[in-house]
Amino acid sequence: MSDWHQQGPLWCLTPREPIGLVEFIGGTGLALTPQLSYRRLLEALVRQGAQVRAWGYVPGFDHQAQANEAWRAFRKAREKRPSGGALEPLRLGHSLGCKLHLLAPDGGRGSAALAALCFNNFAAASSIPLLGELAPRLGLSSEFSPSPAETLRLIASGYGQRRNLLVRFSRDGIDQSEELLSVLRQRPNDRSELLELQGDHLTPASAGVRQNLLGNWADDPARVRQMRQLCGALMGWWQNPVDAERRNDYNKYPENG
Repeated sequence: MSDWHQQGPLWCLTPREPIGLVEFIGGTGLALTPQLSYRRLLEALVRQGAQVRAWGYVPGFDHQAQANEAWRAFRKAREKRPSGGALEPLRLGHSLGCKLHLLAPDGGRGSAALAALCFNNFAAASSIPLLGELAPRLGLSSEFSPSPAETLRLIASGYGQRRNLLVRFSRDGIDQSEELLSVLRQRPNDRSELLELQGDHLTPASAGVRQNLLGNWADDPARVRQMRQLCGALMGWWQNPVDAERRNDYNKYPENG
């Protein structure tokens, strides 16, 4: 495995023989340095053959503009340095990163699939304490654009990727994957799935900074096990779309199983 390198706003890591490309967007408070915040997750995927490009950004209120910016950065990188491997790109998001992938201008059509970890779609006042009170005084926007309701409407009407894996963790109190799944499954020929694993909202985020300072002994063995389980599930689902389609057929017609 080579070292992380920066390509514009993207942090990139490539195995010797990549089987496909993962385009990753992280969540609020973690996304500025994804090569550190999500080091454990992303390097585990690379060890299993995925080439990783992770977008580093400072979250703002205009989520549509940031979704467009991320999409352009990933597209530019693909055009400049095509990825190796036979698999089409997998879009992977955590928390706010899921929303930004779902709002991509191409409606998900330029990817093989989306894996959405810990999706949430709260209003700004719920996500940022005291915002509703302070924003008007400071002359700031007090809501994300698009709003939570508008986000779901845009997904229902314009998001075209049929294959989506929504991952929810058992102790995540702010996950809204069920609401997203309900919207996705109303579309014709949808193949979205929901997977629940042990963990919490921060399970996908690594202890990268702590590990860099204190070494591997500072890591939590339980989180290491959870990360291995998560990466195994992601890679297995991405590499075996036929199996996923069979699971969906069984869920629709269980009496035939």
